[in-house]
Amino acid sequence: MLARFRSRRPTVLRPSRDRRGTVWPRVFVGIALTLALSLGLTLGRPYTLAAQELPPDPDAELIEELVVTARYPGPAFWRVSRGEARVWVLGVPSLAPKRQDWDRQLFERRLSGADRVILPFNGLRVRLAGSPGAAVSYLRLRSLRPFETGLAPAPRDRFAAARESIGQPPGRYPTQSSLAAALILAGDWRERYDLTPTDPTKLIRLLARQKGKAVVQRTYDLGPLLGAVARTPEAAGRACLEAVLAEVEAGPGAIRAASGAWARGDVAGALAAERTWERCIAAAPGAGAFDVRVKADLVSDIRRALASGGVSIAVVPLRPLLSEGGVLDQLRREGFTVDAPEVIRAADEADSAGATGPES
Repeated sequence: MLARFRSRRPTVLRPSRDRRGTVWPRVFVGIALTLALSLGLTLGRPYTLAAQELPPDPDAELIEELVVTARYPGPAFWRVSRGEARVWVLGVPSLAPKRQDWDRQLFERRLSGADRVILPFNGLRVRLAGSPGAAVSYLRLRSLRPFETGLAPAPRDRFAAARESIGQPPGRYPTQSSLAAALILAGDWRERYDLTPTDPTKLIRLLARQKGKAVVQRTYDLGPLLGAVARTPEAAGRACLEAVLAEVEAGPGAIRAASGAWARGDVAGALAAERTWERCIAAAPGAGAFDVRVKADLVSDIRRALASGGVSIAVVPLRPLLSEGGVLDQLRREGFTVDAPEVIRAADEADSAGATGPES
């Protein structure tokens, strides 16, 4: 079960390179990493999925008063505070072009005054050796034939056209699982168009370390996730594959537009492309427990920072940040003060007016 995930030093699967088919273990690890990142971090266009085959999306409902357009240059910040202690929370896109340009002036000013930076997880490793469940899942998912050879003519042609559009051969997808094929295809599509779920977090981590700030970031062992992929109902896997194919066919325009909106502080625009296959990912057994765990860990890290006093920065993907039951909602229910960007700007303007006095 994914609820067994622990934050600990991971080990890395190192498949041999000298036997036929050894590409598959590396692909299999890629499935797990893509699935894990997607649980709380995916962006995509709002395609309709087969609702009866998929579980409820934990981040479907947003807290509308927190979805605003920032009037500062650059991306939007929220503020969580108790007394004099505060945490500046930067919402980030879950999928963005690599090296996305954004105005860092406000971020770097707040970073200079911060004691620590809290980041979402992206240190992910998988153990296969010594994990019987992962080994069984590996055998269940792998196939000696490319995935498309088991499809009917029309879906086979569609899948082939999608992989060809991103320059991948049939042998790249040696699986009999629709979910596994969808996740590999999604990862390949991201690579083809230089899209990543780890930016701008990587840049923020680099800037924090250059400034000598403490960095708080969790690492999860994803071994149990491998079994979850294999146990996903095939109907849900087909719904996931449909969503990924539609995304590949549509191209990267929506992701790029949403990332550009984020860079301008347009939160609604940044969220507009965040609905492709969250429910598809949630179909994997135990995925809901992992989503709850990740949010709870972020809330715990922010709570701990507030208890220690001073000023911190937290970086959280937008939808898990702003959804009902999400990070800000949980903190608000615990009694912390949560201010939206427009409230912060109004307070800053009032302070500035008070400092300069009335105009003559």
